[in-house]
Amino acid sequence: MSEKLKRWWTLFITMLTISSTANSGYAILSVMKSSFVRDKKWLTEEQMEDYIALCQGSPGPLAINASMIIGYHVGGLGGALAAVLGCSIPPIVIMLLVAVFYSAIIGNTWVRVFMRGMQAGVIAMLIDLIWGIFRNVTKEKKIYPVAIMIAAFVYTWFTKLSTLPLVLGCIAVAVISFFLRKGKDGSK
Repeated sequence: MSEKLKRWWTLFITMLTISSTANSGYAILSVMKSSFVRDKKWLTEEQMEDYIALCQGSPGPLAINASMIIGYHVGGLGGALAAVLGCSIPPIVIMLLVAVFYSAIIGNTWVRVFMRGMQAGVIAMLIDLIWGIFRNVTKEKKIYPVAIMIAAFVYTWFTKLSTLPLVLGCIAVAVISFFLRKGKDGSK
């Protein structure tokens, strides 16, 4: 088997495993980060954070977007296809099983207990993901990324308004920051 096919197969199996065990948008990102950054070292922390930000701003399911971007980074177009396929199969199978056995599942006490336990696990993975992003943002000891994080948290937590003004504000800050840095650095 060629090196490219091995990498695609590894992407498929890894995403199949991740999607089977962490079947939630934000929770799956924490597991992806652990697998692709810490274990396989295919991505850096910064690349993963950039990809997470890109996925959050893109339409569609977060897990699929992340698997597509990471797969493309790791294995090109074939890697993106393998990662998306691996990520898609478990939720499809689970939904088919739930649809077939819905009446038996809905009233089962053990299923409800299991789902409550899953909620706790998802919360733990989200905290890990948020803490990692916060740690990397504060590593540079610049005030404006921290201020943006705090403002975004306050805006989303305390208002029920659309996040569009928040996104546009972040874009404006990034553009202004870019041009200020470009002006400071000269013609670079």
